[in-house]
Amino acid sequence: MSTSDLSITDDRWRAIVENDKSYDGVFLYAVKTTRIFCRPSCKSRPPKRENIRIFTSAEQALAAQFRPCKRCKPTGQRLPDHDWIAGVAEYVSSNYMKDLTLHILAEISHGSPYHLHRTFKRIMHVTPMEYIQRTRLEQAKKLLTCSHQSVAEVGENVGLSNTPYFITLFKKNTGYTPFQYRQLKSKVTQNGGTQHGISNE
Repeated sequence: MSTSDLSITDDRWRAIVENDKSYDGVFLYAVKTTRIFCRPSCKSRPPKRENIRIFTSAEQALAAQFRPCKRCKPTGQRLPDHDWIAGVAEYVSSNYMKDLTLHILAEISHGSPYHLHRTFKRIMHVTPMEYIQRTRLEQAKKLLTCSHQSVAEVGENVGLSNTPYFITLFKKNTGYTPFQYRQLKSKVTQNGGTQHGISNE
C-alpha cells in the first residue's frame, strides 16, 4: 500500500455501501478491477471490499492511474468520452473470458447501457458487444495457433463455451472453422509463407 492510501475502515466501508454524502470531500474510493474512483456518495453498485483503495484526493487517485467516475464526477469535471471508452475497452481486454453483457459493462463503467452503447459505437465504430466478440475471436486465433487445446477448450477459454456457436461465429468471421484455421496456420508456419489467404503474422 502506498503512502497515499488510507485504510478501508468499517466507517469508510459503511459510507461507501450507504452512499453517505457526508463523507464526500473526506475521502475517495477506487476500484482495482475497473480502475475507476468515486465519491462515497456514488450510486454505483458497491464493489467488493478487498478491491477498494482509499485516497484523500483526486490527484492521488489519478496519479495511481485510476479514472474518475463518469456518474459522480469526483474531480468536479466531466470525464472525456474517449477516456471513458478507453477504460471500457481495457476492461474487455482483461475480462473477455467472463460473461460480459452491455448491462454489465455499463455497471462497471458507471454509465447507462444506452449511453455506453451510443458513445462506444461513435468512438470505436463498433458496438460494445461487437468489440467483445472481436476480442474473443482474436484470442481464439492465438490459442488455436499457439496451443494444443481442443476447439471446445479454446472456445471456453475465450468466453464462448457453447462450442457449436463458437464454431459458427468463428467461421462467419474468418471463413474457416476453428479446426481448419489451425490446420492452415500450421501449414503456413511449416512453409514459412502465406497460404490459403492466411498470413503467418
